[in-house]
Amino acid sequence: MKSGLWKGLFYLVLLPAAMAVSGWQGWTWWSWATSPIHSALANERPSADKTMQIQIPQGTPAQQIGQDLESAGLIRSSTAWNLWTRWRAFQDPKGGFQAGVYALSPTQTLTDIANQIWLGEVVQLSFTIPEGWSRQQMAEALEAKGFFPASAFMDASSKIPVNQYPWLPQNIPHLEGFLYPDTYQLPAEQITPEAVVFQMLNRFEQKAFSLYQQQPTVSLLEWVTLASIVEKEAVVPEERGIIAGVFANRLENSIPLGADPTVEYGLGIEQTPEQPLTFDQVNTPSPYNTYINPGLPPTPIASPGQASLEAALKPEKTDYLYFVARYDGTHVFSRTLAEHEAAQADIRDRIDSP
Repeated sequence: MKSGLWKGLFYLVLLPAAMAVSGWQGWTWWSWATSPIHSALANERPSADKTMQIQIPQGTPAQQIGQDLESAGLIRSSTAWNLWTRWRAFQDPKGGFQAGVYALSPTQTLTDIANQIWLGEVVQLSFTIPEGWSRQQMAEALEAKGFFPASAFMDASSKIPVNQYPWLPQNIPHLEGFLYPDTYQLPAEQITPEAVVFQMLNRFEQKAFSLYQQQPTVSLLEWVTLASIVEKEAVVPEERGIIAGVFANRLENSIPLGADPTVEYGLGIEQTPEQPLTFDQVNTPSPYNTYINPGLPPTPIASPGQASLEAALKPEKTDYLYFVARYDGTHVFSRTLAEHEAAQADIRDRIDSP
């Protein structure tokens, strides 16, 4: 239908109703009723441009929404709101106001606010999961943002939704490693532990699993587990492939990986240059202690990023079997145990030197 006809219907149907209700000349009243309560330019009061969040529950009648917005100081007239609603419903009979959390301001016109709710432009909450984080770190960060308790996320990520994601490894105890690190957005009312887990699994499926399908040389669980160790060990990007190559060599030669991050994960600790792992800690039995146990640990120890996943899928060819951290992000790589022990001694001497 042409805009001229809509305009005609507006004048014939809505404005006479507005004049009947208000007693003012229709167009003047409508202009006032739909204008912003506060100017976005003039400093009418300190909070004039303050955005507020309004939640509209499912099934709220349009008339009630208008009354709530008027009470909140976001629109001038719920009567004008009802008139706009009738016009919009005539224009779009299949549409309607949508439930959700909205960021609205008294500097918006009634039409802008109404369109925002009609189109469902809800508040999107954003959160970022860095590469190398464990489930526990994710849970604590999401709780700190006020989304939900950390325990709720830990519970949700301990359930394996194999029906929705049949590619997930069988018999894993939790989703460690399969929660893809990235920046996410979800509607505010949909921020639940389950929704966050599903969104992260969707991203893993899109970015990681699709990569794995191109060259499945090992099992999915083995690949992600190795990538998670590479992620925790590699700090300098150019060393990532070499570190993956060292671990591949050790696995091939049945040499224990001897990866500190696996010991830390098993003990729930994090070493520092000032407090490195002790001899007793390294010798504490744990399924994740790769100094004691040959091969890979039973599950990933963190969420690897794309670069570590790629490195684990195609490790760099190298003769190195050992490496030791310099505590500046780089490592010394060695081919023999004697070279490795000499490198360790040299690094200790440098740390101990005043």
